[in-house]
This record gives sequence, structure tokens and C-alpha cells, in this order.
Amino acid sequence: MFGTINSILTKIDDLVWGVPLIVMILATGIFLTIRLKGIQVRKLILAFKYMFSNETDGEHGEISSFGALCTALSATIGTGNIVGVATAIVAGGPGALFWMIVAATVGTATKYSECLLAIKYRTVADDGHIVGGPFYYIEKGMGENWKWLAKIFAVFGVMVGLLGIGTFSQINGITSAVNNFFDANNAWTVQLFGRDYSWTVVIAGIILTIFVAFVIIGGLRRISAVAQVVVPFMAAAYIIAVILILNYKAIPGAVVEIVQSAFGMRAVAGGALGAMMLAMQKGIARGIFSNEAGIGSAPIAAAAVQTTEPVRQGLVSMLGTVIDTIIICTMTGLSIVITGSWDKGLEGVAVTTRAFQVGLPFPAKVSAFILMLCLVFFAFTTILGWDYYSERCLDYLTGNNQKVVRAYRWIYIACVFIGPYMTVSAVWTIADICNGLMAFPNLVALLALNGDVVSETRGYLERVGIVKTTVGEA
Repeated sequence: MFGTINSILTKIDDLVWGVPLIVMILATGIFLTIRLKGIQVRKLILAFKYMFSNETDGEHGEISSFGALCTALSATIGTGNIVGVATAIVAGGPGALFWMIVAATVGTATKYSECLLAIKYRTVADDGHIVGGPFYYIEKGMGENWKWLAKIFAVFGVMVGLLGIGTFSQINGITSAVNNFFDANNAWTVQLFGRDYSWTVVIAGIILTIFVAFVIIGGLRRISAVAQVVVPFMAAAYIIAVILILNYKAIPGAVVEIVQSAFGMRAVAGGALGAMMLAMQKGIARGIFSNEAGIGSAPIAAAAVQTTEPVRQGLVSMLGTVIDTIIICTMTGLSIVITGSWDKGLEGVAVTTRAFQVGLPFPAKVSAFILMLCLVFFAFTTILGWDYYSERCLDYLTGNNQKVVRAYRWIYIACVFIGPYMTVSAVWTIADICNGLMAFPNLVALLALNGDVVSETRGYLERVGIVKTTVGEA
């Protein structure tokens, strides 16, 4: 019975995250890049400038631009940056990293556009807090007749947060990482729910639940405050941990290997095209899943920014894709290619663990401990970010019923608490399906409202005197 259900869900998952969705997300990014004349490259320096200089005249909003960026990064920087990259390279070869970066580059224009629209069409709730995201720019930008599409997005958003990506998979990943390091042989166990669990799993689960509850109950401002401290720290710690500078002489060779693999140049005779397509499929899919450009999650955080300029926040928010994929995922990928860990018959986190152990000048146990800490912090912040996203989706569905939202927080915390003991793979598959289905309503809206994005961008850049004519007519 359960085997049949899992088989059906897996087929649905493969269909949702198959070629059509990947092509649709990639094509939308390319289209918006062309329409905006490569704004993600031309205005990258300006975006970094805005990231560290908040507006002083913003009338509405709850958090700073930097706070919103960190909140969005807290949800996107997760175990996928460590495990997902390894999986893509093992399946598609080093060339998968090249296509991952390509997907992120065009996806940056998508992230810019959706976060711009989130500010443009956000609204102020009766209690004064700011609400916005794909559901509002679908309803207000495309019209009331499309409200059903907005609700579909919100329903999937709640399901993703509660059923897996925000709760079960992350806490399970944390406790598994802690268990593998401290008690890999399960020497100290306790029986719960008819099964034996290591005490490290139980203790780690309780501690993480307490920390999650403390942050989540405080609402967006507390989530943002924690994210602004933890996200920069964990990103910096991870980059330092990978420490490619120690292996800088091997980087040029790794880059050549990545490019050759991306275009099938290392494949045996007659297999070049197939190798290229496999690298492209795995790399693009992993890039999209990692930075969530086009999924519609980041705009929910961007909508709460203290700003009066949609374009300004769009520029700051697009840095999320740059940091998540082009920087952090590339760091992971390069370390895996340089150390040759991808073709040793290993899978998942074991691939990255070996890269750390080979590439770092520390004892293997120390390197494994560093990676474990990265996994813990990455997954912890994802729990926080997805709670906020799913809360805002529920907020929209219930007409800003805060009693329901507060009750949801406790349900969310309960799911985190039981997460370490969940073993049904269907939970993760359902969450994966919902995450993919979130993209369809959002991509429809981005294509329908691309004229708004272009006109807003042109108007802002002309108004602040950066250029006289920046992008084409809408």
C-alpha cells in the first residue's frame, strides 16, 4: 500500500520537476534578462551599495533591506548548498556546476522582478503590518479574476512550510548530521514510538525545537534579527571552511574540467551530446532548487521592507541568488571537483565530507565537525525562513486572521519537534511537489506583469539620474 503511494508520488514529483517546469523557469529568466537588458550584471555594484545603505524616508515596512535579504537567504541557504550540489555533480559530472551558475545568472533577473512586484503591490493589513508576495501581485496586478491563482499559490506555500521543506526535512537533516558525528554506531539509544533512537538525536531535536520556538514566537522582527546575525556568520564560516585559497593552484584546472564537462568534451566518442544534456539538466535543476528564483518565496520577505522604492529593493533582493548559488554553491562545487570527491562512488553529504577532509589542513574529524556545524546552521535558518513564508501565505488565505496564524506557529513548532522521528519518505516528496507547484502561478504572473517591471525600472533609474534611458519600452 505505502509502496504504491510512494511510487505514485515519486512519478508526480518527477513530472512537476521535469523538463517543462525547468524550461519554464529558465525561459522566464532569459526573457526578463533580455527585457531588462541584463540589469543583474549592469547594476550589480549598485545592488551591493544599496544592501548596506537602508532608506531613511521609507514610510512603510517592518524590516530593513538587509534584514529582508537575510530572511530570504535564511530560507534558501540550506542543506541543498552542501548536499544538493554534491548530488548534482555526482549525477551530471563537474559540468553541472557550470549550468548551475548559468541558471543562477538568468534567475537573478527573475528574483529582481518578483521582489520588485512584491513592493509595488503590497498592502497594509488592518493591524498595521505589511503583507505582500505573489498572491498580492497576482490579485492586484493581474486583477480580481485571477484571485483563484493567488490562492493556489498560497495553499502550496503553507503545505511546503508545514509538511517538509520548512520542518521535517530540515530538523531531520540536523539531527542526522549530529548523530553521524557524535554517535555514528548508535551506541547510546533510547526506545521511542517503538523504535530505537540515539540520545544524540533526541537531545539535538529538543534543543533545536526550543531555539526555533523562541525565534518564531517573536514574529518577523525576531526572525529577521536572528537571520541578520546568523546568515552572514554562517556564510562567512562556510567560505572560510572551504578555504579554496589553500588549493588555489588547482582552481584553474578545475575550471577547465568544469567547462569541458559542461559541453560534453570529456565524454567518450559519440556520447558528448548526452553528457552535455545530463550536465545541463542536473545543474539547472539544482540551481533553481537552491536559490528558488521563480518559486515566489523571496518576494514574501521583500514585501515587508522599509522602502518606498520597488526597484531599489528588487536590486537588493536579487543578491540572494548571487550569494546563494553563484558564491556558496560554487564554493562547494569547486571544492568537490578539486579534491576529486565526485567520482569516488560516494553519495550525498559523504561527497562533501570527503572534499572537506581532503582539502582542509585539519584532521579528518575536525573537518567533519566543521561540515556538521555548517549543516546545522544552514538547516536551522531554513526552518525560520519557511515559517515566515508559510505564515504569510496563511495570512492571505484567512484574511489576516492572526488567531489562526498564532495557532499555526505552535503547529509548526510541533512539527519541528517530531521531525527527527519521521521516516515516511512520502512527506518529503509531497513537500517537493508543492514547492514546484508554487512556481507555476508565480511564473504566469511574472510574464503577465513584465511590462510593470520594465516601466518601474526605467522610471526609477531615470528619476535618480543613473541613466537617461535604461531599459526598453514596456
